[in-house]
Amino acid sequence: MRRDPHQTPALHMPENPLLAPDGLPRFSEIRAEHIESAVDAVLAENRVRITQLEAGGAPDWDDFIEPLETLGDRLHRAWSPAAHLNAVMNTPEIRAAYNACLPKISDYDTELGQNGVLQKQYAALKNDAAWQGYTAAQRKLIDDALRDFRLAGVNLSAEKKTRFRDIMQRLSKLETKFEENLLDATQGWIKQVTNVAQLAGIPATAVTRARHEAETRKLEGWVFTLDYPSYAAVITYADDRSLREEMYRAYVTRASDQGPDAERWDNSQSMREILGLRTQAARLTGFKSYADYSLASKMLHTQEEVLGFLTDLVHRCRPAGQREYAELQEYARNRDRLAELAAWDLGYYSEKLRERRFTISDEMLKPYFPVTRVRDGLFSVVRRLYGISLREVAGADVWHPDVSLYAIEDDTGRLCGRLYLDLYVRPGKRSGAWMDDCLSRRKTAHGIQIPAAYLTCNFAPPMDGMPSLLTHDEVVTLFHEFGHCLHHLLTQVDYPSVAGINGVAWDAVELPSQFHENFAWTREGLALVSGHYQTGEPLPGNLFRKMLAARHFQSALFMLRQLEFGLLDFRLHMQADEHPDENFIGATLATVRREVSVTPAPEWNRFAHSFSHIFAGGYAAGYYSYLWAEVLAADAYSAFEEAGVFDRVTGKHFMDTILAQGGSREAMELFMEFRGRAPTLDAFLRLNGIAA
Repeated sequence: MRRDPHQTPALHMPENPLLAPDGLPRFSEIRAEHIESAVDAVLAENRVRITQLEAGGAPDWDDFIEPLETLGDRLHRAWSPAAHLNAVMNTPEIRAAYNACLPKISDYDTELGQNGVLQKQYAALKNDAAWQGYTAAQRKLIDDALRDFRLAGVNLSAEKKTRFRDIMQRLSKLETKFEENLLDATQGWIKQVTNVAQLAGIPATAVTRARHEAETRKLEGWVFTLDYPSYAAVITYADDRSLREEMYRAYVTRASDQGPDAERWDNSQSMREILGLRTQAARLTGFKSYADYSLASKMLHTQEEVLGFLTDLVHRCRPAGQREYAELQEYARNRDRLAELAAWDLGYYSEKLRERRFTISDEMLKPYFPVTRVRDGLFSVVRRLYGISLREVAGADVWHPDVSLYAIEDDTGRLCGRLYLDLYVRPGKRSGAWMDDCLSRRKTAHGIQIPAAYLTCNFAPPMDGMPSLLTHDEVVTLFHEFGHCLHHLLTQVDYPSVAGINGVAWDAVELPSQFHENFAWTREGLALVSGHYQTGEPLPGNLFRKMLAARHFQSALFMLRQLEFGLLDFRLHMQADEHPDENFIGATLATVRREVSVTPAPEWNRFAHSFSHIFAGGYAAGYYSYLWAEVLAADAYSAFEEAGVFDRVTGKHFMDTILAQGGSREAMELFMEFRGRAPTLDAFLRLNGIAA
């Protein structure tokens, strides 16, 4: 029977769970051997369909854009669970299968981006008489696609197109290898302690975890690792300075040419090659540098805008940072006659000074933040803001027993999204906290495809009858990542390319996440998320007042650290050298530190070798986005300060204009619709304790 050219071919591999045509991923059935076969099948079928679309007549939305959206969604449906498992349940088999697929997906993406026939069809739609009848989301989708064709080199010669494709393929391998090296280096080093005296000062919960880690490894004493909860307990609280130094050295030299595992998982060469290849790709497509290339799809459009924003903040913060550091030095001299602070002393003495000044500490607060209470309270916060509720799905198919699935329903009971929650650190799981897209909202012939998201953290797990207790910083982290999830799950846009987090300018994508952090600092919010793990007593008023008083403790030092990250990233990507020498990264970091930092960092510190945000995580030439989006978020939150923290009218307005719109309109346009004006720095400076 002759195939209808408008019919999407069916994939004939029902035994492969990654090829299921609908529903949530069947994680319990996915094996490493399914990954490559699923990707191969989808790519082959997609290419057949694209050939049919190329041969079609005059394009229209239903017969051209809709099929392309379906093809993109089909590939994402197969690849998203595989990529997620590689991040959270990494095994040699999954890693190998994932890596085998990277060049195939990179080639496919580049093929699409360089397809001149498709580009002309998109352009024809924009020039068609029907253009004025399209919705804002439809027009934005087409405009974004035309921009992306240019960024993929659609107008290059055949030779240069091949070179661009080779660069993209090589970059995908290098960026993945960077992340693998970091994971292996983080999990490849441990510190065994057999002398109980070395544990002085470390919280009892962390000591218990270290004992459990030693027992798991069949070792004597206690074992500390470079997973962040373990590392932070030592670097912040251990009285033994030599232990702090040893942990610090291992942590800041991960995946580098320095430290206890020097050169074993060294990212140095990969980092230089990544920067050089990005520059080559940018110059091929007509940009001077990768920074310029990156800004083509962001809210801020020029290097001058970004550098002006960052350097202005440096000038505002550095004098206060110098005062804060001088104060810390004086405290360490007076307390312990310490002549000079080293990098591994900063966290320790900062915590001691904070405790002395505000009579408060993370350990004092943690009993009030058991993770289940925080989770349930977070759900209550968004119910009050937006009228949505979260219900745990019993018997959900998940990738680990610690993972839960939640259905999100609006105030009429309508299902609007699903959320996977994976909160605890474990072997084979990438460090940090992040949100990712499992499924995007899409209108199909059968109705609406419900969006789904992953929320992943690395909190210390429950142990020996003791629940997982969070620091307040970790509570803020959970609010942050949940804000990303709401942005994706509450969208009302029906086209995957601009639904949820898709199509949002990268320097605006942090707006919802940083906006929601503010509710973890309000009395009303904390009343919902806090409850002593033994008594259920909410956070007492005196502790809340101390928290607020301590909120801006060393805020300038924290801001300078973020500015150091942002300037390092942007300066690295401003360079126009296609083959940076081996000293380039270190020299750039040294220059940025001289301009920004006021605290010590040893020459052998190799922070950049673990800077996965820019070398593997999508923030290249865009780390400044955290600070820029925080300006937007603080200004948006000030509307709630004016109307009331849980004002439902303001909450609905934020949901309708920011969360529901996704990437269907320009970020500045949406912000101004919510706030009624352009953003200002006032709320950002105030909420961060910086003088205007």
